[in-house]
Amino acid sequence: MNKITILWVDDEIDLLKSHILFLESKNYNVVTCKSGQEALEEVAKTRFDIVFLDENMPGISGLETLTELKAIDVTLPVVMITKSEEEYIMDEAIGSKIADYLIKPVNPNQILLSLKKSLDNSRLVSEKTTANYQQEFRKIAMDLSMVNTHTEWAELYKKLISWELRLEEIEDSSMFEILESQKVEANNQFGKFIDKNYEDWFTDEDAPVLSHTLFRELVKPELKDQPTLLVVIDNLRYDQWLAFEDTVSPFFKKKKETNYYSILPTATQYARNAIFSGLTPLDMEKKYPDWWKNDTDDGGKNLFEAEFLGAQLKRLGLDLTWEYHKISSLKQGKQLSQNYKTQKKNDLTVIVYNFVDMLSHAKTEMEVIKELASNDKAYRSLTQSWFKNSPLLEIIQQAQSMGQKLIITTDHGTINVKQPSKVVGDKDTSLNLRYKTGRSLSYEKKDVYESTNPKDIYLPSINMSSSFIFAKNDLFFAYPNNYNHYVSYYRNTYQHGGVSLEEMIIPFVVLEPR
Repeated sequence: MNKITILWVDDEIDLLKSHILFLESKNYNVVTCKSGQEALEEVAKTRFDIVFLDENMPGISGLETLTELKAIDVTLPVVMITKSEEEYIMDEAIGSKIADYLIKPVNPNQILLSLKKSLDNSRLVSEKTTANYQQEFRKIAMDLSMVNTHTEWAELYKKLISWELRLEEIEDSSMFEILESQKVEANNQFGKFIDKNYEDWFTDEDAPVLSHTLFRELVKPELKDQPTLLVVIDNLRYDQWLAFEDTVSPFFKKKKETNYYSILPTATQYARNAIFSGLTPLDMEKKYPDWWKNDTDDGGKNLFEAEFLGAQLKRLGLDLTWEYHKISSLKQGKQLSQNYKTQKKNDLTVIVYNFVDMLSHAKTEMEVIKELASNDKAYRSLTQSWFKNSPLLEIIQQAQSMGQKLIITTDHGTINVKQPSKVVGDKDTSLNLRYKTGRSLSYEKKDVYESTNPKDIYLPSINMSSSFIFAKNDLFFAYPNNYNHYVSYYRNTYQHGGVSLEEMIIPFVVLEPR
């Protein structure tokens, strides 16, 4: 095994000979230098496992050196050593992601402990994370039996996602499997909660913000004080927002992060039209029959979002200069990015970005995407990679330089479907894998949330005897004809339209330019 090599930077390094001899006796290799500039030169030419860095040195200070070291190698562990206990120094150092912080005088055992803590960090983090989750597991299990409000469900879902992101970073597949089983159980219980409460949300004062009330309740209050860019990324889940939040943070600071609930079906035609119209699908059909399309109608289902938005702004009494843009290709994204300065005159710029939705559909159709997005972790990673290299990030950077407020949200989420549920319908039954509407539907009642009178949940009926069914948890609807081929083709693909935490609990984030 190679010796661990330490770079120790201190302008009084000669006084630390006993410490260095102690470390060498423990089989560490120690390289020393007396200034920040020397340290930068050493790190540029030699690979070190860790740096001990004195904060108070002549010339380049320890904090300045730390910044430069991280610019050379962001993964290099740095332990800050200082005589000062001033809070701002600690804050600066910790904010720069130091591995440890020691106050002089330090003794050799402190140094040894810091080395073990810093260099054996992944094992220690893994053990601590596992222990913490084991403790939290019992609390989540208890919460699952008690949670009974939409607010509590949103908090529980966010907690599960937080643990998912932490556990996927450690090498303990057994803990991850336990969490996955908790997510399945959570969705089972959430389905029962929707059975009991969803219909009342359209008339209940304690209802969550829904797709059709989003603009009035959450967007409108943000439009008073400065020009705003509203980005609706189609089909974006809460965990995917977390995956690229750090990419946004250098340009915008978070003012508010909350959530709302997508209406059913959790599908673009229903949920996104509801956002821009401020109306339920039933009211859209009544009020704007030329703009609304039912499942079985010919033609595009989201062709009038700008018109819906204009009518809603007028109804809300918002006299704004605004523009609406829908981006469905790289070419369209680049074109808007190149011309984004023209949006400076607007009080509100709305962008609908379709990449994530296209990605989920592509996973069904293309083998290469199936490989790249084989599970939720890979799906998040793919979303993050897209965002970092997309025209949307360029647009967001321009919005920051123009002093615009940024709102990021979506119309619905998506879920990786695993299990089939048999359904039978006539030739006019809708095609979506997570919901069906039509006459004479035959299905497994335990697998669905059903509405035999769609008007009760503010959905239009295709005909007098139409009903709606929505798949729960990670189920997808499959017809008995050619059943095995159908199931094999769609299993482990991302679908939306049904009832799950992933599809219904939607991120809504307001950010201020830095």
